Amino acid sequence: MKTLVTGSTGFIGSAVVRELLKAGADVRVTVREDSDTRNIDGLDVERVYGDTRDRESMRAALKGCDTLYHVAAYFAHWSRNKDIFYEVNVEGTRNVLEEALALGLQKVVYTSTSNTIGSHGAGNYVDEEAEFNGWEAGDHYVISKYLAEVEAKKICERGLPLVIVNPTLVIGVRDIKPTPSGALIVDIANGEMPGYIDGAINVIDVEDVARGHLLADERGRIGERYILGNENLMVRDFFWMVADVAGVKPPRLKLPYGIALLLGHVFEAHARVSGKPPVVSVSQVRLGKMGEHFDNSKAVSELGLPLTPIRTTLENTIGWFRENGYIKKRA
Repeated sequence: MKTLVTGSTGFIGSAVVRELLKAGADVRVTVREDSDTRNIDGLDVERVYGDTRDRESMRAALKGCDTLYHVAAYFAHWSRNKDIFYEVNVEGTRNVLEEALALGLQKVVYTSTSNTIGSHGAGNYVDEEAEFNGWEAGDHYVISKYLAEVEAKKICERGLPLVIVNPTLVIGVRDIKPTPSGALIVDIANGEMPGYIDGAINVIDVEDVARGHLLADERGRIGERYILGNENLMVRDFFWMVADVAGVKPPRLKLPYGIALLLGHVFEAHARVSGKPPVVSVSQVRLGKMGEHFDNSKAVSELGLPLTPIRTTLENTIGWFRENGYIKKRA
């Protein structure tokens, strides 16, 4: 039997595919007509058309599979089209998981996010039982992923053998888009990050996250969720670590929250004209102020989640970005 991976061309999804191939799995992946397939080109996988918004395509993709990794999502903190977050992340997830239930799959691993656990401030190392409090940030990615997880739990209660994983801020190699977390690193390394605000984050290597997915399939308890996170850091300390590894000056300007919020509005206004994502969105500033520190002990003890030192991850990540032209060459 085959293992299906949705979102296989994305940052986390492609890492999951590579980890599955290492484990000897027979992998099928879904791609759309406009998918950028560079991250899976050359890999020994079966490609089929699949769009989570097209339920029939997902039914066809799932036939003959006994395991599903549903990684596909619309991941951004700003978009001209707000509806796409809910079409892909909520309706798409419902479509995929309903079909997996109907076809009687043996195990499903659903990729959620730590944002659905909430942002409870620096030093509050919350676990999987913490209550979601992300409404006030107004971030459509965060809200849509929370609503998607609610739908996933409902389908699990009807009999779907589902395990949920909640990655924190994921960084690593092959972030070709790049994702918002990768773009953050690139901006700091290129000297384009204007400053920082007080905030708290948890960071993890994408390859550890990929391994965590397989461990969730192997060892995860049905109906449970697991925080896939590693080091708890302050935003300033993370920014300075990025700059140190990249060999550049760190952002030294500590921005008052009001100024940072204003800059977010300015960046978004420019994004609406240019079509390029803002350096920082308004909702990212709000989330940054709220702060996220997590307790990953459940994933470590129950799954055996590996934890690569974040400085090592940054060395590999910045090296990859530099080799692939994302980071400007130093004079």
